[in-house]
Amino acid sequence: MSQVRVLGELAVLDDVGPARRGRAYPAAGATSALLLPAAVLLGGLVLWPVLRTMHASVTTDGRWVGAAHFRTALAAPGTGAVVGRTVLWALLVPAVVTALGYLLAAASRRSQEGGLVRLILLVPVALPLVVTGVTFRLMYDPDPSRGLATLVATRLTGRPVEDAPQLLGPGMVTVALMSAFVWAWVGLAVLVFRSALDAVPPSLADAVRAYGGTRRHVLWDAQWRPLLLRTTAVVFALVAVGTSRTFDLILVMTPGSVRDEASVLALRIWQTSGGTTTGDGAALGVVWLVAVIGGIMVAALFVRQAWPPPRVEAAPEPAPVAPPRRVFRLLAAGAAIAWLVPLVVLVATSAHGRVDAAARGWWSAPPNGESYRDLVTGTELWRTLGFTLLLATAVTATVLVVALLAAYPLAWLTGPAAQATGLLLLAASVVPIQVIAGPVNEVLGLVLSSGTAQGLALVHIALGVPFAVLVLRNAFADLPVEQVRDARLGGRRWWHTLRRLARHNLSAVVAVSVLEFVQVWNDLVVGRLFGGPGSSPLGPFLAEQTRSFVSNSGALAASSVLASVLPVVLVVLSRRHLVAGLVSGGVR
Repeated sequence: MSQVRVLGELAVLDDVGPARRGRAYPAAGATSALLLPAAVLLGGLVLWPVLRTMHASVTTDGRWVGAAHFRTALAAPGTGAVVGRTVLWALLVPAVVTALGYLLAAASRRSQEGGLVRLILLVPVALPLVVTGVTFRLMYDPDPSRGLATLVATRLTGRPVEDAPQLLGPGMVTVALMSAFVWAWVGLAVLVFRSALDAVPPSLADAVRAYGGTRRHVLWDAQWRPLLLRTTAVVFALVAVGTSRTFDLILVMTPGSVRDEASVLALRIWQTSGGTTTGDGAALGVVWLVAVIGGIMVAALFVRQAWPPPRVEAAPEPAPVAPPRRVFRLLAAGAAIAWLVPLVVLVATSAHGRVDAAARGWWSAPPNGESYRDLVTGTELWRTLGFTLLLATAVTATVLVVALLAAYPLAWLTGPAAQATGLLLLAASVVPIQVIAGPVNEVLGLVLSSGTAQGLALVHIALGVPFAVLVLRNAFADLPVEQVRDARLGGRRWWHTLRRLARHNLSAVVAVSVLEFVQVWNDLVVGRLFGGPGSSPLGPFLAEQTRSFVSNSGALAASSVLASVLPVVLVVLSRRHLVAGLVSGGVR
């Protein structure tokens, strides 16, 4: 290790050990300053609220009560069914999404129509879950004259119209919700699996065949064992954590009469405590928090690897891969058509006026564009869109700056310290906001006033920083030694070095920016818990319109279409950066 003066600034060069440890990193004083913003945000709005919730779960007015709140909460009527339904969501839905993602990624490779298929599957990923809920509620409307899926099910079962299957009834509502969630998440699984499949060298399959391997051996030894098994674990874990967002779907998609039959912990905790800290609600929150963090930690340990990861030498151009069989190409084409149907339903409904959309199905009358005319001439939607745009832009810029500052020094950690930091960031990334809503409101009451735009932005920033730091830290650590040294020696100050490093990691920076913007734009739960009369973003605005769903379906569909344009365009245009940034920096 040596210290030299470069342009009047002290640089510490670590040249000990393997070449990948030849790093240039900031001095101790600068490191503390760079980590301070992220530490304050995570400590004040994530760590302390988690500890406060845990304390509230075992105390009453400061008096220790032990497991009393847990016994009361778990013994409440319907809690057992809620917990079981949450477990079902966390196991069944990720399994279905993972299996479909792999099959469709393999089926859409090396074919002329594969790019179009993946593009269609990607669109639902960018939609707000509120819009997804609106779309599928339109499809599953209990009246066959309005609900396309209900009409098809009625004709397939041969039932009379008055005895139509109730797809949003007590017996089928959970299945209907799961179908909407799978539709929304499969595209992400396809992108990740497609990237993994492209990274598998074709020579592995040739080597297995040369030793007499069958098609089963080729699949296991040349694809699953080297890369796809780890990718499967990552996709499964991501979707399992994503099922915590079923709050949005349940609140928007289910009629109030069957909401209890569809409830999961995300909804039960909100119903129990809302934005306050109560004993029973805190106890349920701790149960859910332990399950979510425990599950993601198990997945992280399963896919663990050395840190920093060893550099991979540039591989030669891969040999051409044969296109998939006709049956797989038909599977991909069929999936693309099926994924288009809900989008067609939403857009077609939005083209009808309030009366037509409420009285009959979109296929029964010609479109007239009345709903769009009413929205364009009004001011409420445009005011909400403008506020959400400003909020998402400000939050994204702040998260990016804070994450870049923290990722710069953290990228040079090695060994157990780096692994522990990664696990802590991962745990902070998956903390459900419903669990800590009460303590977060207490913090906001000290530094701001609850229900303000500033408080809402602060909560979004604190929730977005952990994942952003994790992605950028991993991406910085993946940089070649030469690029790091050139950036450090070519910059007069540390911020010049950081800017050069960010340029080398453009994909990770774009991925963090787009994902954070879309997350804030599509949010419902944070806006509902921490927004106010003058700071109501898009998600709560759309959810509020679902109170009179049938009579308001035309305007609601038109609002949903307009609200979806920007996130869809961003995700589609940046899809290559998203995959590259997540694979190099986030899926670690």
